Amino acid sequence: MKSDAEVRLMKRERAKGKTQDQAAARAGMSVRTVRTYERLGKLPSQLKAPRTYRTRANPFEEDWPWIRAELERDPALQGTTLFAVLTTRRPGHYQENQLRTLQRQIALWRAQHGPDQEVIFPQVHEPGRVAQSDFTHMTDLGITLAGVPFPHLVFHLVFPYSNVEAIHLCLSESFESLAEGFESCLWQLGGVPKEHRTDHLSAAIRPLDDAGRAQVTERYAALMAHYGLAPTTNNAGIAHENGDVEQAHHRFKVAVDQALRVRGSRDFASRAAYVRFLQDLVKQRNLTRRVRWEEERQHLRSLPTNPLGLCQELRVPVSSFSTIQVLRNTYSVPSRLIGTTLTVRVHAETLDLYQATSFLLTIPRLLGERKHRIDYRHVIWSLVRKPGAFAHYRYRDDLFPSLAFRQAYDALVHGSPARADRDYVRLLHLAASTSEADVEAALGLLREQRTLPTFDAVRELIRAPGLPTIPVLSAANLDLGIYDQLLAEGGRHA
Repeated sequence: MKSDAEVRLMKRERAKGKTQDQAAARAGMSVRTVRTYERLGKLPSQLKAPRTYRTRANPFEEDWPWIRAELERDPALQGTTLFAVLTTRRPGHYQENQLRTLQRQIALWRAQHGPDQEVIFPQVHEPGRVAQSDFTHMTDLGITLAGVPFPHLVFHLVFPYSNVEAIHLCLSESFESLAEGFESCLWQLGGVPKEHRTDHLSAAIRPLDDAGRAQVTERYAALMAHYGLAPTTNNAGIAHENGDVEQAHHRFKVAVDQALRVRGSRDFASRAAYVRFLQDLVKQRNLTRRVRWEEERQHLRSLPTNPLGLCQELRVPVSSFSTIQVLRNTYSVPSRLIGTTLTVRVHAETLDLYQATSFLLTIPRLLGERKHRIDYRHVIWSLVRKPGAFAHYRYRDDLFPSLAFRQAYDALVHGSPARADRDYVRLLHLAASTSEADVEAALGLLREQRTLPTFDAVRELIRAPGLPTIPVLSAANLDLGIYDQLLAEGGRHA
């Protein structure tokens, strides 16, 4: 049988006025074949009738009722899974090369009798109408800071019309991270759209109950009101309703991975260096979108005078343990605050502590619940007077600032168990009152010398050879007569 291309060539030659003999020679077919296709008026592909018979026996005919019943029970079952079950049910009956046959039959059944699938409806984007945002996990990229793994997320904001994007690095999917990331991204881009769409906020609600949901909803509404935005969220579990930012996540992470491969290393000296790397990459990507971005910027509203700086504010008492409870985590504070009530402003990564309106200090925020962060400097002044409390202190592990301190305590327990707690507490007191780095260096030196790191031994190493002398400055003797002399000489020269 001739091909469609050959018959089309023959028809073109005939249309040019060529005879059947000439057209046949040109198309490489016989004159009889030319007459046949002219009489039929169809191409070879149009003459083929669909085959209604099998060329070979169906190897799954006996088991097909069971296969169909399994697919009706659970349409997500895959052909490889059902084939593995069949080979177990009937050992030696099926061969490995028959798997593809079963997969084709299942695909045909799904096309004819399978369940309806979710339809994605493409949207028409208007400039300046909406911004979409969501978090994306970056841990799978293998980023390290000074050799230490750095698990983190990125808050990602995208304008679907121009695809211009902005990012903000964060450590958790909390509401505070959302608020800080949203403001940071808006101020990076320099304009406000009409609407903001994000996910269902369930990951940002802590605690995940009616009260927590109401509080987050109220704070989210306040954030949107500050920027004059209409807030919208996805339906729970329907990620593709935020499809533009979801697709942007994928493209952005691919771009980061490629940039890291070009860089030749996934290790960064500091978090700041890594953030600069990401921001530079985003700027490069946005340069390719500048034409549509210039158009979209004309439809954006101006930013307010200042960011809102939204944070959760709590009132917490300081216990007699010199600790506070914030969002189900325990933190130490200076012992001078025992008995007072503090105002805590909860940010994404820090806690700001106030007494009335006076700022006291900032401490790192813990991620998760039922964790604790005890700073030995806050409690050491009491502990040094009661060293016996160290042995069974609930948060004792937090009183080892580094591995060197832990190794020093273990050495003291092994070498001088009766004085181990007392000596170690005095070492902490020495670190708090002088320099932790100097004490740690002294501990490392004693360990290399295989010397017991007693308090006296460490103190001798870090003791300064003498107090620095303060230079005595003589009183300045201001003689203004030199200016008179200059003026007199100037007059003579004139």
